[in-house]
Amino acid sequence: MDENKEVISTDPKREKVRVIPLSAIDDAPDHPFGVRDDEEMAELVESISTFGVINPVIVRKGEGERYELISGHRRKYACAKLGIETLPVIVRDLSREEAIIFMVDSNLQREHILPSERAKAYKMKMEALKRVPGKRYDENGAPLVPLSDGMKTRDIVGAENGESREQVRRYIRLNNLIPELLEDVDMGKIAFRPAVELSYLDEEEQKDLSYYIDEGEATPSLAQAIQMKKLSQAGVLTEERIEAILSEEKPNQKPKIKVPMERIQKYFSPDASVQEIEDTIVKALSAYRRSQELQMAKANRTIKEAR
Repeated sequence: MDENKEVISTDPKREKVRVIPLSAIDDAPDHPFGVRDDEEMAELVESISTFGVINPVIVRKGEGERYELISGHRRKYACAKLGIETLPVIVRDLSREEAIIFMVDSNLQREHILPSERAKAYKMKMEALKRVPGKRYDENGAPLVPLSDGMKTRDIVGAENGESREQVRRYIRLNNLIPELLEDVDMGKIAFRPAVELSYLDEEEQKDLSYYIDEGEATPSLAQAIQMKKLSQAGVLTEERIEAILSEEKPNQKPKIKVPMERIQKYFSPDASVQEIEDTIVKALSAYRRSQELQMAKANRTIKEAR
């Protein structure tokens, strides 16, 4: 029997599970969900090392003897790390659009999803739904109950993912951000709602904004982002205005103290890390405070004795 046609389950109540080489499985084009080598991946690797792949991945037939991975990218990655050369799969007969919808729905069940991943996934699903309205499947391959014909694709994406249509719109707007700003959103440097407003800035304005964010270590509040959006729409958002807006003190903003490296570098070795420098400064300040407290206590005793 051909290796990539081996059937390991023929229960008529279940889909056939086949074992095929990892090398024959290609990732889906434009897959929006990243595979991160984090703590969760380490746990998955350990689980597969101990128990094997319990749940087969979902693929569809590609060109020739190739297969396109729809669901199971993390399991495939974990197997590759372990040097496992084959993978149990279920082959589904899905069109490109149906595969996109299934891929998005199955991956959105993950616990940790970056804003950029959700933004791209919602957009991909909306575009696929426009081409195959009514054809939606859950993660087990069963058709979902058809929704009202009057519903827009944004309504469907929201309803099937626990979001309002407005929240879906906001996420999709993030796709208009340049990569640098989108990364800031993923890292939590820029909050979600300000990021949505900043998505209306043109590419050059966003590049200027990204520069001043990095240069001044400041990020726009929602009010500042809305202000930039209005200035952009009026065609008067210049570099100078971006810098001025970011320089404004925000409500409840704590002032930051910056010390030029030139003033303190003589106190540290050339190979000292930033963390080591910070720790040493904090310890020095703590020692200074104790010294001041001792001097104050001594002065108070002297005053009392003189009376």
